[in-house]
Amino acid sequence: MAELSNLRDVKVMVIDDSNTIRRSAEIFLVQVGCLVVLADDGFDALAKIADHQPQIIFCDIMMPRLDGYQTCSLIKKNTRFKSTPVIMLSSKDGLFDRARGRMVGSDQYLTKPFTKDSLLQAVATYTSPTAAGLS
Repeated sequence: MAELSNLRDVKVMVIDDSNTIRRSAEIFLVQVGCLVVLADDGFDALAKIADHQPQIIFCDIMMPRLDGYQTCSLIKKNTRFKSTPVIMLSSKDGLFDRARGRMVGSDQYLTKPFTKDSLLQAVATYTSPTAAGLS
């Protein structure tokens, strides 16, 4: 995975109510040089997103107060962040869950527990120069 060397300084937000998932993602991302912003729910994420302006967002579906679908929808409705890739995280791998994620604007769906490779590959896919239209 040569493209993973280009992940240095990519700003990634991880939204999940599970401290274990947040910490795992943070460890994987920091190891390759990403800058990581953590949020423990949708409200926390929405409060931080404008200040940190992440290049890619991982968002858990099942969270208290504001679930992942609502969070993704609010992010995508904001003109400033509508093109920011949002990748849904869920322990459920059903067709309905994937379809609902697409309906609110998510760009991809990762099943938990994710692997280091699947997480980093998603970041590489959405932050490469070709993904940004810079090639």
